[in-house]
Amino acid sequence: MKAVRTADTIRRLEADHIVQFYRRAPVVFALGQGSRLYDLDGRPFLDLVSGAGTAALGHAHPRLASVIAEQARTLLQPSNLYYQPFQGELASRLAGLTGLPRVFFSNSGTEAVETALKLARRYWHTRGETGRTEIVALEHAFHGRTLGSLSVTWEERYRRPFAPLLGGIKFVPPNDPDRLLAAVSSSTAAIIFEPVQGDGGMRPLTPAFAQAAERARAATGALLIADEVQCGLGRTGHALHSLALELRPDLVAVGKGLGAGLPIAATLASEAVAETVAYGDHGCTQGGNLITCRAALVFLDELENGLLAHVRRAGAHLEQGLRALSRKHEMIIDIRGAGLMWGIELPGDAAPVVEAALHRGLLIHRHLAAPAVVRLLPPLTISEAELDEALEILDAALGAAPAAVDTGAA
Repeated sequence: MKAVRTADTIRRLEADHIVQFYRRAPVVFALGQGSRLYDLDGRPFLDLVSGAGTAALGHAHPRLASVIAEQARTLLQPSNLYYQPFQGELASRLAGLTGLPRVFFSNSGTEAVETALKLARRYWHTRGETGRTEIVALEHAFHGRTLGSLSVTWEERYRRPFAPLLGGIKFVPPNDPDRLLAAVSSSTAAIIFEPVQGDGGMRPLTPAFAQAAERARAATGALLIADEVQCGLGRTGHALHSLALELRPDLVAVGKGLGAGLPIAATLASEAVAETVAYGDHGCTQGGNLITCRAALVFLDELENGLLAHVRRAGAHLEQGLRALSRKHEMIIDIRGAGLMWGIELPGDAAPVVEAALHRGLLIHRHLAAPAVVRLLPPLTISEAELDEALEILDAALGAAPAAVDTGAA
């Protein structure tokens, strides 16, 4: 007889058998629909986390579900040793959307960043400058958890237990053009940046900083790597946020929302970078399998058929509501973001506000890389009425939590 899955049994099994890297919230979700999740008891939660930005089309999107089911009955992955029907189509669509002509598919944003770092190294190796390996990264950056992506992640608590990591990494403050220009030299292989820093506190780069990055490239030849895993592909209302800053990166990492909930990511590259690689330099067994490519094509269909414009409208509506909350609640230090990607900075650890919202049926988040910042990453399909509902609950959560916020935890 099959055991009944209760919240207690699920948590107990995880406690006994799952490596404890996650401190999970005490809720088990069993169903999703649009911008809402439902726990095992059927209680609804308005979702402003959207799978850490992966559920870009919300939950149980009808066309996405239909395409996934159809492909699952046909073929999943013949391996990347052979051609398959959808990788080329998806790569062509991404190239047309972003202006970067070459694409490599992997499973996660971390892998996409790792690929970009390897491509930057390979570029200079092929050109005979084998000593040009230095990377300039930004303070507050979060690029992933593999050894390469972790090396360019700023927060020391993430890097220290896994040292030694890659050498030759320089960190400079975001939005400080002079410090960036001083750091980049003829030894710099690449500058890596998030156009809107995500896990590190929802910090948009300024146009002045973007111009400095372009000047640094022009002066030294250093490659530009844009990590748009979180902020790219519509999240800020643009195909790439780099383009909104008038940047033309040589390499771009995208992921999260690309598969609308399925694991697919991509590294986009210029022709100049792509032509320096050789067969066998890199690979990914499951990267770009048929089912994730088809999911990504559904996502791009939606993105190019009104979703970008919707994000811009909904994002402006959300910003207006957040500014109103900041005027009401003195505990809010700053509101920053773009499109449907926003952070609310508080005096200390935001965990009490996150918990108060959870009790009221709203899912928000804060990341250990910036524990004082509430992160809002709703589905790109969320309605203005749902945003108003979320703002009302967030207002109540902020009102209930200020006494609990630890002002010494930031």
